[in-house]
Amino acid sequence: MIITIICITILAYAIAGKDINKQLDKLKNVDWKAKSADVFGKISVYAKKAGRVATKPLLQLYYVLTMGETTTLEKALIVGAILYTIMPFSLISFKAHKILGMLDEGLAVLYVVKKVQHKITPEINAKVDETLNAWFGAERTAQTAESAE
Repeated sequence: MIITIICITILAYAIAGKDINKQLDKLKNVDWKAKSADVFGKISVYAKKAGRVATKPLLQLYYVLTMGETTTLEKALIVGAILYTIMPFSLISFKAHKILGMLDEGLAVLYVVKKVQHKITPEINAKVDETLNAWFGAERTAQTAESAE
């Protein structure tokens, strides 16, 4: 739980342009492999409620998280964005602020996707599609429909 709080704090500080070095130092000895396995389990539960479209960017971030060349800062931002999105609490309450309460999670994910976009490769997108197909069934696209006819 402490790692989650640190990662969400780093995400919030990074978005606000604040210094994150003190928080980043606290993540030196994190077992990212175990943390990523925990995150994947949470994404799979969230996916059933949120659907295919909302889950796709979280899976893209997850697969970047599991890459060997992802930096500690990127890992912290990814974990922060994913867990902030799927956890039941929010910094901006939907009840109090309606549209802003809906957008803060999406903006957090968008911010991190922009930061690691150069690492979202065709191979990662293939893994994402494979996972989404396993969870939701194969997606029927216009091209798939034409091929079937």
